[in-house]
Amino acid sequence: MNINSFMPAEVISGKNCFNDNYDKLASLGKKCMIVTGGSSAEKCGAINDVKAALRKLSINYTVFNGITENPYTADCFRAGEEAREFGADFIIGIGGGSPLDASKAIAIYASNPELKHDDIYLRKYSCKPLPLVLIGTTSGTGSEVTGVSVLTNSNTGMKKSISGHDCYSQISYCDYTYTKTMPYSVTVSTALDAFAHGSESYFSEAANELSEIYALRSMKIVWEGLKYFYETKSLPDEELREKMYIGSLFGGLAINITGTCFPHTVGYILTEDYNIPHGRACAAFTPEYLKIAAENCPEKSDSLFKLLNADLDKITEVVTALADIKIKMTSDEIKNYGKRWTSGIKNFSRTPGNFTGETAEKILTKYIK
Repeated sequence: MNINSFMPAEVISGKNCFNDNYDKLASLGKKCMIVTGGSSAEKCGAINDVKAALRKLSINYTVFNGITENPYTADCFRAGEEAREFGADFIIGIGGGSPLDASKAIAIYASNPELKHDDIYLRKYSCKPLPLVLIGTTSGTGSEVTGVSVLTNSNTGMKKSISGHDCYSQISYCDYTYTKTMPYSVTVSTALDAFAHGSESYFSEAANELSEIYALRSMKIVWEGLKYFYETKSLPDEELREKMYIGSLFGGLAINITGTCFPHTVGYILTEDYNIPHGRACAAFTPEYLKIAAENCPEKSDSLFKLLNADLDKITEVVTALADIKIKMTSDEIKNYGKRWTSGIKNFSRTPGNFTGETAEKILTKYIK
């Protein structure tokens, strides 16, 4: 049996888990940069809790709130410069996947002044990243428990991930109550992202016994939420909020072992060029992925459908409706996208059925004008 895994972060979960355990920050230093994006960290109360805790611990702090969706390397680089100038001893990231992923990069930039913003993809630098604390406020990416950071290259505008031991937090506080202010659109998109993580990991060529347990647990929980959104078009109650957040963490633990598959890679173009939120962009290709998986891994597919009490048609119906993708492409645009996927795409090699760039182009033809 293969249960190989690595996830060194201290994960503290549950209602009020930050306020009950903030004293752990005292050992990280006397100066901190808080990283957020927009106003969500303030609306949910997380940043106010963090500021109050830092004051009680006599830790000075500065706030960088310039992180956008699909964070740019140049913005992370600038935050790293500011953290260094402030003399930050550690970084606290608050938010969904974008601020959390950005915080991982900022911790690297802050301790390595020799780096230019796009050097981070080279994965070579001299000093360890600053210690990192993550506080999640959405139920989707699972970034709190992964060693992955997805960044947008400021030179090319293309999304690309980095991963490794240097991308893990030291402490992750996972309090579902911080997700309660998510609007319906974000709640649905992040749930779709979590379901994509579970499904892509479960059928991945890199899956092992442990990742499959995480993936199945994630999908069982998240599917319940997706059906609820599809049937009611309304926000979840507190009980379902908590379940969805835990489901997203299980999805993160799953892809932390396996990585993701083709829907994430191909979904990036929908985000880059059509402004489709990440979760919905990945979900656009979840039905096709599950179809490929059913053809190549029939026993695993049957087990999943039995667990969810749903067949491929029903999952396709729900996911397609919630993703709600309405875009058009030309044949030339699709061919141009294909140039990105000529060789060495890890997400394609992990996809069942010898998935290639040509396969991706064929799938995109459904969007032809």
